[in-house]
Amino acid sequence: MTSTQLSGSVSVVAAELFSDSSVKQHNLGELIFSNDGRAFRYVLAGGTALVAGKLQQAPAEITDHQGLTSPVVAVDGTSVAVTLGATAVTANQYAGGYLMVTVTPGVGIQYLISGHLAANASASVTLNLADPIEVALTATSRLDMVLNPYSGVIVNPTTKTSCPVGVGVKVITAAQYGWLQVGGIANILSDGATAVGNFVSPSGSVVGAVIDATHAQEAVVGNAVTGIADTEYGAIKLILM
Repeated sequence: MTSTQLSGSVSVVAAELFSDSSVKQHNLGELIFSNDGRAFRYVLAGGTALVAGKLQQAPAEITDHQGLTSPVVAVDGTSVAVTLGATAVTANQYAGGYLMVTVTPGVGIQYLISGHLAANASASVTLNLADPIEVALTATSRLDMVLNPYSGVIVNPTTKTSCPVGVGVKVITAAQYGWLQVGGIANILSDGATAVGNFVSPSGSVVGAVIDATHAQEAVVGNAVTGIADTEYGAIKLILM
């Protein structure tokens, strides 16, 4: 199936909500809903365990894999060979992620990466694509490699290195698969007092916490359903789907 063949959300769930596993049972990022309207996405934890009640972040961006010079690739091509910057890639590190065209020709189009081999820093790596090239690429085109935001998830740090992707509902062991909550009422750690009805954003001082964001220019995680005292956990209606 190509990435442009669209379908609805999963209807049969193999992995239970309060479980984690070393065996991948769903596509990363797959969306499910509980009967009470909460929403969850399937993720792979990064190098440390994910924690219940804390905000989680996508893997950190790798700037050495951005702004890459494109080779010439004709329409209908299904692979693109790029020369990396000063950071190596492991095999299939970007599988399920995206190749984005950031400078014309082809600007504004993104392609799902289906797989690739390992490559050393400053070496060439061939990215296999799930869909063929729509607009021919030239040496003028520039490309960004973007990781799947649900692969290698970490507890949200105080200095943001990517975007928030969900809230832990249980401990997910490092390098194992499980579910994060992305919609509906969630129980989250508050940094400082959060006023009922206000929107909240990632905290810049407490790992995995949210902060009353009335005057903050940060990503919006959701809205407080109740007031929450400092260092306590409380009800936030998430908008991270």
